[in-house]
Amino acid sequence: MPQDNIEIIGKNVKDMYGTFMGKVIGTMTDIDGSIQTVGVDCGSQGLQQIQFDQLVSQGDVVIFIPKWRLDSQRLIREKQLTLRRLKALIDIVSDNDDMKEDAEIIHEKYKSKLVSLDETETQIKAKLEGRLAELDEQLKSAKMLVFDAKLQHKSDEISATTFETVKACTNSLIEHITHETAEISNVQKRITDLNVEAQSATEPTPQNIQDSAVTYLDNSEQPQNVQTILPEAPINEPITSTFDSPSEAEALPQIPEAPVEAATTFPEPPQQVTPETSKDTTDDNDWLARMEAQ
Repeated sequence: MPQDNIEIIGKNVKDMYGTFMGKVIGTMTDIDGSIQTVGVDCGSQGLQQIQFDQLVSQGDVVIFIPKWRLDSQRLIREKQLTLRRLKALIDIVSDNDDMKEDAEIIHEKYKSKLVSLDETETQIKAKLEGRLAELDEQLKSAKMLVFDAKLQHKSDEISATTFETVKACTNSLIEHITHETAEISNVQKRITDLNVEAQSATEPTPQNIQDSAVTYLDNSEQPQNVQTILPEAPINEPITSTFDSPSEAEALPQIPEAPVEAATTFPEPPQQVTPETSKDTTDDNDWLARMEAQ
């Protein structure tokens, strides 16, 4: 039997916050003798098989580490290492352009690694959200227990000592829930920060895009000068005929000249017809006078 197996059997198991979970009563080993799972007697919850890597022996107790914590730590560690290598690769290529072709192969390898880590990250995020929902329900139940104990104390159903015991136990549980919730929030924030670093490491920055655009414009052909000064109007000069004989000129259709508009004149108002109307008026005035007299 391996030495690790002997050290943990019979020890009490507690979580990271000191809450008692049960006692180790045995292990399950692989063909090579390595421990795969540990059997923990959890009382009314029965025998629980826990992965050996989730347990850490410390003195007389065995500390239980949640699965979400191990998975998230592994994800953060692998993503940090991948990003550091990508940045180092970029620095090497910037110092030596001759290694660009060789570096592209390695660059694609680490980009594929980031893609696979993104898939794992999606699963871990779902586990974290699920655990937060469980902790929220436990927090509500703990507060209800305290409130119900207070009602029992006020109605003289339980003594003040019993109420204080219930209050102390529930406050300890609420403290554990609060610590775990804060730890999960920190892990989620760290994962989000790593995503920002990964995006900046795999995508060109706006500054690089701007530099590329400036380089392209510098290499492009210069635009041709556009004449902005309008030519002067031609001076009226007599048009000289380019025809060799008058017959050629007569063969072409003549363009009629534009008629000159007559000056606008306003007619004088008609004079009133009287017997003394002068006979020297023009024919137009006589006609107007006759029309007025009718």
